[in-house]
Amino acid sequence: MHKFLTMRPLIVANWKCNPTTKKEARLLFDSIKKGTKKVKNIEVVICPPFVWLPILLGLSTFARQQASYGGSVVAFGIGGQDCFWKESGAFTGEVSARMLKDLGCQYVILGHSERRIYFGETDETINKKIKAVLKTGLAPILCVGNKRKRSKENSKEVRIQLEKALFGVKRANLKNLIIAYEPLWAISTQGGIAASPDDARKGRLFIKEVLSKKFGSNCAKEIRILYGGSVNVKNARDFIYKARMDGLLIGQASLDSREFIKIVKTLDRKSDLKGKQVRTF
Repeated sequence: MHKFLTMRPLIVANWKCNPTTKKEARLLFDSIKKGTKKVKNIEVVICPPFVWLPILLGLSTFARQQASYGGSVVAFGIGGQDCFWKESGAFTGEVSARMLKDLGCQYVILGHSERRIYFGETDETINKKIKAVLKTGLAPILCVGNKRKRSKENSKEVRIQLEKALFGVKRANLKNLIIAYEPLWAISTQGGIAASPDDARKGRLFIKEVLSKKFGSNCAKEIRILYGGSVNVKNARDFIYKARMDGLLIGQASLDSREFIKIVKTLDRKSDLKGKQVRTF
């Protein structure tokens, strides 16, 4: 059976630079945990600001303990929003992948469009981070995307980001890699409009094509592709069941616990898969 029918959708909440107090962070997480306690078929990952990681890691451990005793069965993972490529040293303000791993994180977002736009992050620095993260056993969520919807450079832009970010990475080390397709023209904070399921599907297929050429089709099939860009409760199901994405990277909507819970719940249904043709990528 193909992994799309056996693996749960991966829903990643990127809280970005929010919320501003530990009380709000705890309340937001507790609300999500309570609202999704009956969900069975979704894996949720919360990526808060660095300072809230210890708090949420403690709460997520409790959630997993509850699940083992018949309570909440939604799987909660915790991840960082970025990391540095060096393990330690004189790098003021940086946090290394090893530090995240030691805290108990399982994931880390790399190459997010906001890191590229506001902090000048390049494909070369992202490549260094990818290699550092893979060495620790963390799962890197590599973000790639294009600036314009109908530009002839769209495919080239995504291909270059993938090739440079994964330069020198061995096929055997890709088992934890996750890729998030985030078209910048569809991101609400950039003034965009949501992409259609067909837009997302084309992006996924192109990413799979690039990965197949670089690492082989069998390896490409195992790498999960998420969609990120103005995701809400109205379009979330279409990105999973029509575009056949393996999950979602959610920004603004993840800060509204009611909206985020609705998204998770609306995806927790397998009836949509009956009669569907299994994708080859």
